[in-house]
Amino acid sequence: MPTLNQKEKLKKVKQPDVKIPIPVKQKRLVSGIKPTGQLTLGNYIGALKQFVKLQDEMENTELFIFIADLHAITTPIDKQELKKNIRSIAAIYLACGLDPDKVNLFIQSEVNEHAVLGYVMESTAYIGEMERMTQYKDKKQKQTEGIRTSLMTYPALMAADILMYDANIVPIGDDQKQHLELTRDLAIRFNNTYGETFVVPEGFFPETGARIMSLTDPTKKMDKSNENPKSYILLLDDLAAVRNKIKSAVTDSDAIIKYDVKKKPGISNLLTIYSSLTNETIKEVEKKYKGKSYSAFKADLAEIVADSLRPIQQMYFEYINNPRLDEILDQGAERAKLIASRKIEKVFKRMGMGRVR
Repeated sequence: MPTLNQKEKLKKVKQPDVKIPIPVKQKRLVSGIKPTGQLTLGNYIGALKQFVKLQDEMENTELFIFIADLHAITTPIDKQELKKNIRSIAAIYLACGLDPDKVNLFIQSEVNEHAVLGYVMESTAYIGEMERMTQYKDKKQKQTEGIRTSLMTYPALMAADILMYDANIVPIGDDQKQHLELTRDLAIRFNNTYGETFVVPEGFFPETGARIMSLTDPTKKMDKSNENPKSYILLLDDLAAVRNKIKSAVTDSDAIIKYDVKKKPGISNLLTIYSSLTNETIKEVEKKYKGKSYSAFKADLAEIVADSLRPIQQMYFEYINNPRLDEILDQGAERAKLIASRKIEKVFKRMGMGRVR
């Protein structure tokens, strides 16, 4: 949720030629998101809300959050749409409460070293490893023609994104565990071949809300690419539509409000959303609604979701056309590039590349 002093930060103007120091911290956290469309409630609960919590709780950790536009071109995307999405997602990140004084927010392609280290990671990985990635297999089945090479090799770029900043912590969902394992394998392989160069990262798995499911088919992940718009909630959805989507969400045949993913996936998904947005435990929510109807529960949840999205939407429209957004992205890229350039220099020196001394 946006903080009370966000509007003050929005108005801040960066003075020309003034370096904004960022203290060196003991640990680093890295995460990125592809700008392939609007973000959903699932993105907010599973990632953005977690980032805000981490920035406030992990004082000794520096956060690098980037918009992964290089990953967005593994499949065809319109140039103007990509451009619009990049800015929109940056604004949403800030609207959700990311503090530019605590987080380095930047656009991946504006730090060229990502592509360079991505190629180094491709040269460290094996084809078999790339082909075994389950996400590649899934996407390959859906797209039988015109498959781009980058669709198979993008896990190497993802590894580079993480290893570039010596990230100790990587927030991931269940569907990214395989990619993190590959990243760890590549870091260890490179270190064994050329000497200690990369930190081997650990995964961070949110306790609640890491995987929000579809509102129409709770056995599948909430996904904005679903043909049925009632299956997902966008962060910028009209609030009346948000309420209706929650109220019409699939539940189960028996009207008992109890968490049981296997037997009651529909109500379990809604309980997860409720718990994540209110910070109440699922047990507390179950107790609160014991003996009450699904309709009463959904009516309350609909208001909770709408109340959570309202300030985000307000701050989004404050940021989207404000020059301050560009200043924040410039500041984040400057810090990221400083670290990335040093890492590439170290990598090239280890490998004997160029004339690096």
